[in-house]
Amino acid sequence: MRDVYDVLDALSNTNGPKLLATIVQVDGSAYRKEGTMMFISEDGKRVGLLSGGCLEEDVAQRAPQVWEEGVSRTVVYDMSAEDDLSWGQGHGCNGAVHVLMEPVDGVLTEHMNALRRELNEGKPVLHVKRLSEQRTVTDYLFYSGTGRWFGKWSGALPPHTDRLFAIRKAGIIRLHQPSQQLFVQIFEPKPRLIIFGAGPDAKPLVGFAAGAGFNVVVADWRPAYCNHIHLPEANEFVLGSPDSIAADYPFSKRDSVIVMTHHFQKDQQIMHALLSKELQYIGILGSRVRTERLLRGAIPRRLRSPVGLPIGAEGPEEIAISILADVIKAARLRSRGDDLGNIFSGRPKQKNGQAQIMFAGRR
Repeated sequence: MRDVYDVLDALSNTNGPKLLATIVQVDGSAYRKEGTMMFISEDGKRVGLLSGGCLEEDVAQRAPQVWEEGVSRTVVYDMSAEDDLSWGQGHGCNGAVHVLMEPVDGVLTEHMNALRRELNEGKPVLHVKRLSEQRTVTDYLFYSGTGRWFGKWSGALPPHTDRLFAIRKAGIIRLHQPSQQLFVQIFEPKPRLIIFGAGPDAKPLVGFAAGAGFNVVVADWRPAYCNHIHLPEANEFVLGSPDSIAADYPFSKRDSVIVMTHHFQKDQQIMHALLSKELQYIGILGSRVRTERLLRGAIPRRLRSPVGLPIGAEGPEEIAISILADVIKAARLRSRGDDLGNIFSGRPKQKNGQAQIMFAGRR
């Protein structure tokens, strides 16, 4: 999830010819999925990975021709063979990866900067590329969901935009004519991980979460702990009474919250406030017996106690890994049901002159 922001930063901060490479279709299995992006600059700078390392060099070698022609192109890499003569180079990914390579001009750079601003404000953004039969980009647009459209687009807007905005898995859809294709994806704001408790064992969790692309918020009542010197990787600090913070903080349903104050009464107050919130993930450090005492009863199914994946973790670092892995797992399970295959499955019909849509390569 961090790659997207690194690529956007590179696009904004680099002058000269730039290339944006995006996986638009995967047939079979592959190391990375649709929507994965990579940035390449004229001076050889690369940001992001499209594979386990076997495609990037070829994409970079094709970049000068894309810049010279000024036209996007899509290249298909067959990763299915297991011999070292194939693109799989022995990895045996069993898939074909379709990579769209776009030269990035000043106009697209400005639009990508606008995308970053929307994401920084916490707004998910729908991105649609209209592709020709040869899989070159003819038009593109961005929609923030608040009525704001920007991009380079001619003609009518895509049909079923409200349904497109519900997707979580990127991919290609075909309109009623085979030559009309759209690549659609949702850029989502950085997921937010809110940690109650800034003790020493919070350090590895803050560091690992920030490295994985989370916007990390730390809440604590102790000024000596709740600061950038103690936790330099955190993005935000909230100093005050934990129960007041839990009651008043502007949570969203995409937030994940970990309670690890090691203070029984404070944990009790925090949990009383949090369990009334709609959150993606709530976890509390400690045994189930402690949590049952803290709640004075049974543990709700939505509360992870003990927090983290059951991997037998010991010590702050391993516990932090198990917690972060469980948080990521919960986010992936949430998004799995809202892909293009589900949104456009069944028998979509024409309505009010809108075109029929079906998922590319599937019926």
